[in-house]
Parts: sequence; C-alpha cells; structure tokens
Amino acid sequence: MRAALDKFFDHWWAQDAVFVLILAVLATLLRLGFRNETWRRAGGRFRRDKVGIAALIVACIYLVIGALETIQLPDSSGGRHSVLQAMTSGIPKERRYSKPLATHTLSATNPEPLVGPSKHLLGTTETGEDTLILALRAFRTALIIGGLTSVLYIIVGTLLGILSGFFRGWVDDTVQYLYTVVASVPEILLLVAIIIVFGKSLPTMCLALSMTSWIGLCRLIRGETLRISERQFIMAARSLGQSRWKIVMRHILPNVMHLVLISFVVGFSGLVRAEAILSYLGVGSPVGTPSWGAMIDGARNEMSRDPFVWWNITAATAALLGLVLALNLLGDALRRAFDPKRS
Repeated sequence: MRAALDKFFDHWWAQDAVFVLILAVLATLLRLGFRNETWRRAGGRFRRDKVGIAALIVACIYLVIGALETIQLPDSSGGRHSVLQAMTSGIPKERRYSKPLATHTLSATNPEPLVGPSKHLLGTTETGEDTLILALRAFRTALIIGGLTSVLYIIVGTLLGILSGFFRGWVDDTVQYLYTVVASVPEILLLVAIIIVFGKSLPTMCLALSMTSWIGLCRLIRGETLRISERQFIMAARSLGQSRWKIVMRHILPNVMHLVLISFVVGFSGLVRAEAILSYLGVGSPVGTPSWGAMIDGARNEMSRDPFVWWNITAATAALLGLVLALNLLGDALRRAFDPKRS
C-alpha cells in the first residue's frame, strides 16, 4: 500500500489532484451547509466579525502560496517545477550561511561576497538556499498534510458519528468500541509506530495522522446526531415514511455540517503543529521535503554555533505561528457565528 501511495505522489499531477480535492471538499461543505437557514444567519454574523475576516484573509494567503508551490508547470529541459519556483528562479543560491540583508557570507575567517546581496531578506541556510523561499515552499507541505489528512478524517469521523448516533444499537456499540480502543493508545506513540513501520513519506504521515484525528470529530458528530434525532422534524419525517438514508442526507447531515466546518479549520492547525513535532523528533517529512518542522529541527545545531544563526528558526516559527494563529482565530469566529445563543 505504501509503495502504491508513494508511486502515486511521484506523478507531477498527483499534488495538483490533492489541491483540487481539498478545494472540492471545502466547496461541498459550504454547499451542504448553506442549504440550512442556520448557515445563512451565521454567514451574516461572520461577515460582521472583523477578527474572523482578517483571519480568513491570512488563511487564504497561506492557501494561495501553498497552491503556487503545489501546481507544477513544464520547463524547457523537459522536467517540471512549481509556479513558486518559477517566480523565484532569479534569486541566486549562495555557498553558505549569510545574515539577513548581508553582503557577505557568514564566516569568521573567510567571508565571501554574495551573488545577490540585496535579495536575501531573511538570509540563507547552511547550503546557501534563501531562507524566505524555503519557508514559502514549506507552505506546500503544510497544505498537503493539513488538507489531505483533514479530508480523510472528516469523511471517516462524520460517517461513523452519524451512523452511531442515528442507527444506535449494535452500530453505536461497535463504533464506540472502535474509537475507545484507538484512543487508549497514546497518540504520539501510535503516530511514531505507524511512520516507522511504513516509512517516512507524506502519504504515510497523512494516513497516520488521520487514524488518530477522527475520534474527536466522531464523538462530536455522534452527540449532535443523538440530539437532532429527537427533534420533531425528524419524527415527522419518519412518520411520513421517509427512508433512514433519506433522513440522514436531507436532515441530519446538513444540521451537523457546521461542526464539520469548524473541526476542519481547527483540526487543520493541529495537524500542521503535529507535522512540526514529528519532524522535530526525526520521523516527520522525508529528507529534502521543505517543511517548517524540518527547518526547526535543522536549527537545533545552528543555535549553538558561533556566530549565532537565528534567522532560519525564526522564519519557520513565524510562518508556523502565523498559520496556526489565523486558523484558531478563524475557528473561534466560526464558533461565535454559529452560537445558537446569538441567533
């Protein structure tokens, strides 16, 4: 299975397909949600939330930059490169470290003039790569890890939660037993074990994170489904002879989609943090894959060298903090918009 996933991701169009899939899931969430009057009222409240709008704009900027690194274009040599690489192809690569806006490499004995002294706004890495470009390229890894994993666990968590809460009986018992068993294993140990067994790769990491992330959403959807199932409009639908699956698709699913949307936004930030933690532990993104976790991990040795190299860890931390903060603020704004006490 791992070999098949790795082979799929080796195709140039695979990353584009992942990006399209993420957008399709978001569009589906919004389409299903806005069939509900509650969503339309929440949309009006959200548009008046300045903090939520600002967080949404920042999140969209991250999404656009990640898309620029994800979408592949052909080049003159017959290979392919991302749109972001094409846009930054004019920025030269140096031979070693350089400070932000420096004119020479960072060397106490033999500093060398830079090829592009005014272009490295955040300095360069040990191999001479521009730190700003490397941090921007890591947006793609965050997009794939957060987006693809969210798609996987949302499908599983929503489906099992609705089945458990609506059909009850042995279905409910089976689902509860399943997530109790998975939740009984410490999450970080389970993640590390899965990645070590199947090997380090982005598809493996997405599968590992999705296996531990669906539990919270499943419990949430199950509880909400139990509550909705007792409402009068569900009883009326049953008395009119509507089938169970029709009730689920027309009445249950639209009324839990706001929880799915909030879980998608907040869970996305948690998955990005998880990738950074796993990369710091050495079991995260594969070697050579730009990621904020790998940059932070590589900066451990830079913190103790002389002269002190601070810009690589600062760039990665700032980029990670910006995305996590924006998504958390956006999630809080969505909660406020959907708060029934404000209806």
